[in-house]
Amino acid sequence: MNTTVELVTAWGAYEEKHPGCSIEDFCRYYLLQQKQQAPVNTEKLTGGLQPPAPEAMLMKVMGRIMRLHELYARTALDDAGLGQFEEFALMHGVKQRKDPRKSEVIYATIYELSTGSDLLNRLREKGYVMEVPDPADRRSKRVKITAKGEKILQHAYKRMGQLVKMMLRDMDEEEVLLCIQLLKDVEIKFSERWPEDKGRSFDEIYTSVMSE
Repeated sequence: MNTTVELVTAWGAYEEKHPGCSIEDFCRYYLLQQKQQAPVNTEKLTGGLQPPAPEAMLMKVMGRIMRLHELYARTALDDAGLGQFEEFALMHGVKQRKDPRKSEVIYATIYELSTGSDLLNRLREKGYVMEVPDPADRRSKRVKITAKGEKILQHAYKRMGQLVKMMLRDMDEEEVLLCIQLLKDVEIKFSERWPEDKGRSFDEIYTSVMSE
């Protein structure tokens, strides 16, 4: 096949699967696809225990990476005054959303309401966050980072930045950007669905998703 035709065909197939993608996204995908034609040695992957379906394999790999990220984060955040990654995630959410309602930051970080409330209470007891009245609704409370919490958070940002660089040290930036491009729609879709799907049966959720 003519090289130009082959390239255009590949671009068309990629664009069909990823509507709205840019030429840069495709070029990144195509070059890395050519680079990684060699078969993957799965002997050590996921502890040597792999599910048969590639979709399940991908989810297992992502899950194990995130679990390892959380474990290393505990060590990285230890001298920052934070006991676990979840505390950092909530503090970061409070800062990014600029004094949000408690429920807003809990749902944004994808925690159960009870778990998120316990974590926020723990952070409040440490003096890292404070509750302030919500001017729009007296029944609600908003959460705000304290001066002490801001100092802790800045140190935590440094540590988490080091952790990310350490864990992804063997990946090129183009590979990282490609992973984001391929997975972003999944993250957006289910982040938006989750608040409504809570409390529904899995059969209901499955039927709804698969009928879209």
